[in-house]
Amino acid sequence: MRSFEVFLLVIFLPLFCYGQERHIIVAADGTGEFTTVQEAVNSIRAYMSDTTYMFIKNGVYREKVVIPSWVTNLKMTGESAEKTVITWNDHANIRNMGTFKTYTIWIQGAGFTAEDITFENDAEQLGQAVAVHVDGDRAVFRRCRFLGNQDTLLTANQESRQYYEDCYIEGTTDFIFGPATAWFERCHIHSKKNSYITAASTVDGHEFGYLFRGCRLTAADGIDRVYLGRPWRPYAATIFIRCEMGAHIVPAGWHNWDNPANEVTARYAEYGSTGPGASPDTRVKWSRQLSRREARAITPARVFERNDGWNPGK
Repeated sequence: MRSFEVFLLVIFLPLFCYGQERHIIVAADGTGEFTTVQEAVNSIRAYMSDTTYMFIKNGVYREKVVIPSWVTNLKMTGESAEKTVITWNDHANIRNMGTFKTYTIWIQGAGFTAEDITFENDAEQLGQAVAVHVDGDRAVFRRCRFLGNQDTLLTANQESRQYYEDCYIEGTTDFIFGPATAWFERCHIHSKKNSYITAASTVDGHEFGYLFRGCRLTAADGIDRVYLGRPWRPYAATIFIRCEMGAHIVPAGWHNWDNPANEVTARYAEYGSTGPGASPDTRVKWSRQLSRREARAITPARVFERNDGWNPGK
């Protein structure tokens, strides 16, 4: 090969590889390409147009993981949700860390998907402790487990769209919180303390915040006073559709965070839920019961509507 041809190959080879799929294996026992998730993430080229597939073998990965904004279209799949565990133990009161730095995994890149993985923050109950912090747009979680106490799942970034399907999410206080638009389909929501499930901070001008459809709401033994949500910021929007609600859900359903002004702006609604915690006649007057027509009109396609046609709920 002539020297000029070699020069062209060296210069343009990265461009030829740009759109190619890549498959990565992570194994804590050393049988994969990498032994930690973060090492594998660090090896991914920036702004890939095609999907990068990362398979994570069973094991406990005790590490704090960041998926940076330039790692796009990453799909992480665990060998099994119960045995593929990414865990860490920061909480807000460690060195005045504050809530937002306590994550076990922070997802910044767009087009992220996770399947069959447990994400855990196993810090003692000494303050807010985020397991999963999602900033990136078009994030999807299927058959994942989110384990923690206060502030388990941070659905961050008001422009982020997130979809959770057949997931298990547990916590104590405000354990699903943030400004993103997020859809929860057939998820199991488990309360570990008498407190609040959601703390949406939906911004004014965004029609939708949190949507729970076909979800199951349960609680630990002895827990009997849990609210569906309270508004972290004005204009919080949360809807429960055809969910199964245990007796731990209080008759009032919703809380105003001790601020009557929130009753004017918060957008809380329900439709067709069942179980002892589903009590439309006793809900606070400033929440709504949707009509059948209104409920049927709420679909992932409508909720996530934007000019890219993204609809993970097909």
